Amino acid sequence: MQEYILAAPEADGAGNPLLNIAVFAIFIMVTLFVVTRAGKTTSESADFYTGGSSFSGTQNGLAIAGDYLSAASFLGIVGSIALSGYDGFLYSIGFFVAWLVALLLVAEPLRNVGRFTMADVLSFRLRQKPVRVAAAFGTLFVSLFYLIAQMAGAGSLVSVLLNLHSYSAQAICVGIVGVIMIVYVLVGGMKGTTYVQMIKAVLLVAGVAVMTVLVFVKIRGGMNTLFDDAISAHAASDYLASKGYEAEEIMKPGLKYGATLTKQIDFISLGLTLVLGTAGLPHVLMRFYTVPTAKEARKSVTWAIVLIGVFYLFTLVLGYAAAALVGPDRILAAPGGANSAAPLLAFELGGSFFMALISAVAFATVLAVVSGLAITASASIAHDVYASVIRDGEATEDEQVRVSRITVVILGIVSIILGILAMSQNVAFLVSLAFAIAASANLPTILFSLYWKRFNTTGAVVSIYTGLISALVLIFLSPAVSGAETAMFPNADWAIFPLSSPGIVSIPLGFLAGIVGTFMGKPDNFEEKQAEMEVRSLTGVGVEAPVDH
Repeated sequence: MQEYILAAPEADGAGNPLLNIAVFAIFIMVTLFVVTRAGKTTSESADFYTGGSSFSGTQNGLAIAGDYLSAASFLGIVGSIALSGYDGFLYSIGFFVAWLVALLLVAEPLRNVGRFTMADVLSFRLRQKPVRVAAAFGTLFVSLFYLIAQMAGAGSLVSVLLNLHSYSAQAICVGIVGVIMIVYVLVGGMKGTTYVQMIKAVLLVAGVAVMTVLVFVKIRGGMNTLFDDAISAHAASDYLASKGYEAEEIMKPGLKYGATLTKQIDFISLGLTLVLGTAGLPHVLMRFYTVPTAKEARKSVTWAIVLIGVFYLFTLVLGYAAAALVGPDRILAAPGGANSAAPLLAFELGGSFFMALISAVAFATVLAVVSGLAITASASIAHDVYASVIRDGEATEDEQVRVSRITVVILGIVSIILGILAMSQNVAFLVSLAFAIAASANLPTILFSLYWKRFNTTGAVVSIYTGLISALVLIFLSPAVSGAETAMFPNADWAIFPLSSPGIVSIPLGFLAGIVGTFMGKPDNFEEKQAEMEVRSLTGVGVEAPVDH
């Protein structure tokens, strides 16, 4: 799917590496101070997982935007639009529409029923142990793939700033990012992470707004001038000469996904994945547990929609601006390939200092998102597997927090290794793989649990495992992992599944497995629990009480 190279000839215009690293260091120290202060009030598991549900709707709205607007949204989408034009913008459309689906179907009832994690909802009226273990696996793999994307994005970002072209140097960058992430989570928990997400959301939206204004100042015209300049830059590029497309095609659908029937089906699969995936993302859904009431949850959603919508509109301008002012050749020649488009555009607009500033904001974006992911995954292991299954609900608060922290360290190490392998991939595409797993494994079970009275434990377990395993197997057998220049293993080829995005196959399988499993399995006979769940999902009555059966 992706046709980007990791590092080509050296690109000029990477700014001043010493200035870049100085701004970075200041940024990290400031955010680490915030995290440390917040972490001093983290004593119980509720503090670690949900920040004690102490945040207002406005604060949580900023944090949700901070959680959702990841490195994929900034680095990946801008790079994708710069190289593929209209087809790159489809990521922005998919991510935004997906948010609306999540709100309409899932957000409020999920918040009303749950307490800490997605598994709290799924197991509410089902048998606890098998469902919690299955949900924990779903959460873990979604978080892991999302983490891989953020690590790859961070590696690209730091490599551009320091002008590092060697594979080993970029790999070291990914490792350092991973270590910083682990420290953030261990020290601050959900409170620290939320504050960083709030700060980062404001800075990121403000940063892209300033960049958008500077773009129109630079080109001295409106959108038509911008599009004409982008077409001209593509027309003059070696990239166009090697790919053999007409420069005007960057304004039309089909440049990236329209060449063959397989590409067109891949696009449908990607669209399906992006639109349905958000409603199954545990780290985004978990944010609704950090507010005290349903009213504040709705308020947080309003803030999040405004910020996310505005941001994605800005990405359209920045993507075409990167094509016009930087050009495809310089983007691909920089460390990180397509992921370097945004920082290189910042350099063109405001010089070294502005580039360092925007990149520091992007880096904070990565840190905030990976911290939220790490907490979600660790909460799932500690709360759902350790406390509820292994210890049968007898685990102390201290034990849960300790297991959470061990999980964070292990997950951080694994994501560093896989992030190094995935450095050549566009981060927006890598995130789409996490969305595919979320939509295949988590979403069917969430929707069936909330809206289908007959749904039972067998259906839930079969649905999660079928969706998860089918998505993972198809990703492993796809060009994203082997058989392509930018695959995780470029020198190997076992790709027998032609699509890079597995959603068109794995999502229906997840839903179908849930239906078949429900009709084949025995009823759970938890009618009272089912009735209680229905009332709670609609009203929020008794939302704070943990469930024990």
